Amino acid sequence: MSFVYDFDEEEPVRSYQAELDSPYFTTNTKLHVLISGAGIAGLMLAILLEHLDISYEIVERCREMKPLGSVMCLNASVLPVFDQLGLTKEILAASKPIREFNFFRGSMKRLGQYSDHTAIERDGYERLVLSRPRLHEILMSKVPPEKIHMGKKVKALNQSEDGVGLRCTDKTEFYGDILVGADGAYSAIRQNLYFQLKQKGLLPEADTRAMSKGFVCLVGVTSALDPSFFQGIEEQYSSGSIMISDNSPYTLSEKESEEAQFRTSEWGPETSDKILGQVGNYKTPFGSLGDLIRATPRELISQVFLEDILYETWAHERVVLIGDACHKLLPNAGQGAVNAIQDAVILANCLYEIKPNPTHDNLVRALHTYRDERYSHVKTQHSSSQLSAKIQLGHNWGEKMLRYFILNILPKKMQMRQVVKDSAYSPLVAFLPHVPRRGYGTVLPQREWVQVDKI
Repeated sequence: MSFVYDFDEEEPVRSYQAELDSPYFTTNTKLHVLISGAGIAGLMLAILLEHLDISYEIVERCREMKPLGSVMCLNASVLPVFDQLGLTKEILAASKPIREFNFFRGSMKRLGQYSDHTAIERDGYERLVLSRPRLHEILMSKVPPEKIHMGKKVKALNQSEDGVGLRCTDKTEFYGDILVGADGAYSAIRQNLYFQLKQKGLLPEADTRAMSKGFVCLVGVTSALDPSFFQGIEEQYSSGSIMISDNSPYTLSEKESEEAQFRTSEWGPETSDKILGQVGNYKTPFGSLGDLIRATPRELISQVFLEDILYETWAHERVVLIGDACHKLLPNAGQGAVNAIQDAVILANCLYEIKPNPTHDNLVRALHTYRDERYSHVKTQHSSSQLSAKIQLGHNWGEKMLRYFILNILPKKMQMRQVVKDSAYSPLVAFLPHVPRRGYGTVLPQREWVQVDKI
């Protein structure tokens, strides 16, 4: 088995011949799944495989997990899955329901409000917000530590009708029946797979595009705040606040965007100080932005380059992509984690169907079924996230008019149309007891997942 060079490494292209002696490197036996990436998508898939009694290993490039990230949103599209997994109690303890998003000018003059006070009656679930580090911690605690290999940067992959193999930069190797790329927007699995497909003339032109240049975002989670100084943090319900500066947007040319993207790996305390000097005086409902930055440990502040793209190729033979590896969404609609979790659920359901008879053809068919089941829904969310970004962040005349119209003129029923549509799509885990729908809202019928016959 020849391994294809990962062009991220600064060393000559090499060919590596692998010994196919893994006990899992066969068909018609117990499945073994390789997962690259221990983020939300990879961990959720691992938890589902635990319940499905399918063998797996996770390879993660970081040597240790860092509690980076900011707020995340979970809604009725995925909360029933947490019910099925018995994790709802932990999620509720770590989160707050959110019903309002308030928009302000830089002067704190109110621009409008988006609110949804009917979610619990309509969907049976509140919309919840929690920190990404806390959600990651909850999911991580459900995966046996011995199944996660840290500090494993993927260098190369290859596959055949008999299995798939990985080689890491430290020359360790892993073998399995399926390889799942859950390693984020700059996925090494996707890069290697697309490189191979392009060499064979099998990569669609659409998948040669670069990600759309977006925004440089400063994210973090503060330490515990003093409620006597930061008013409102002890309220039962959370609220979102979006401050749109009148005359000081930072805009970058395409070249500057590429340079900023490259520099995201060079984040340090001095960068925090520079940012604090530039935006520290900006007003928020909780005082100045500087007050919040100073209340955040430096090691929990990170710079994220927000981009978006929807790839066409999600699977080829025994390799499949999930989460940001195949669809990077802008975060403004709060759908990134939701779609990553839904990917994991649908992929696990597809593996459930072919588990009794995991032949090469059945595996390939299952991975393409996953893509077929998910693509149209993700495409809708991709467009929705772009529109949300314009509403929340837009500075030009047309975007300002759009924001004013949606927040102040558009009837409430029309405002809620996409929210209701999103809630209707709520895929459940096929191999766990289903939870009854709690609200009065419409729910799309669940696909009937049927296991293939055993030979």
